[in-house]
Amino acid sequence: DTNTAMAAIIPDTYELSWNTTADKVYTRLAEYYKKYWTAERTALADSLGLTPTEVIILASIVEEETNKDDEKSNVASVYLNRIKKNMPLQADPTVKFAVGDFAIKRVLKVHTEYDSPYNTYMYAGLPPGPINTPSKATINAVLHTEPTDYLYFCAKEDFSGYHNFASNYNEHMKNARAYQKALNEAGIK
Repeated sequence: DTNTAMAAIIPDTYELSWNTTADKVYTRLAEYYKKYWTAERTALADSLGLTPTEVIILASIVEEETNKDDEKSNVASVYLNRIKKNMPLQADPTVKFAVGDFAIKRVLKVHTEYDSPYNTYMYAGLPPGPINTPSKATINAVLHTEPTDYLYFCAKEDFSGYHNFASNYNEHMKNARAYQKALNEAGIK
C-alpha cells in the first residue's frame, strides 16, 4: 500500500553495499520491521487500541508536532483521547502534508478545507498513512503514552517549542488566543 509504505521503515543505520538490489533492500527493511515489532511492542500497541502501522502513523504526527521529547507522550495522549471520543484529530501537520507545504507557519481555515484523506480537520481518525518516518524515540513515546485527560494543545506563546495542554475547550481557547496574539505581534501570517 503506497499510503503506508513509510510505516514499513524503522529508522536505523542499515549497512548495504552499493550494488544491493531494490528487492534486497526491501527484504532487509521488512526483516528489520518484523524484528522491531516484538511481542512486547505489539502488546503495547494493542493496549492503545492500535496496530503497529497505526502507531507509526500517530508517531509521525507527534514527530511533526514537537521536537521536545519530554512532551511527546502528552501530544500522543491528546490524539489517543480524541480517537477514543471519535473527535477529529485536527492535527496541523496532517493538513500541511495534505496541502504539500510543511513550510506553512500558520494553518488557516483555507488550509483546513483542503479535501484530502490526510486532512484530519475534515476526516476523523488517523490518516491513511504516516506523514514522515518517525524516530524510534517518538514511536516509543507513543507506545509508552501516559494517560491524561487532555483533548487540546496549542504552542506556547513564548515560542519555546513547548505546548500548553488543556482538558476542555474554554481552557484551550484561552491558550489559543494567547498564542494567536503572540503570532500577530511577531508579524507571522
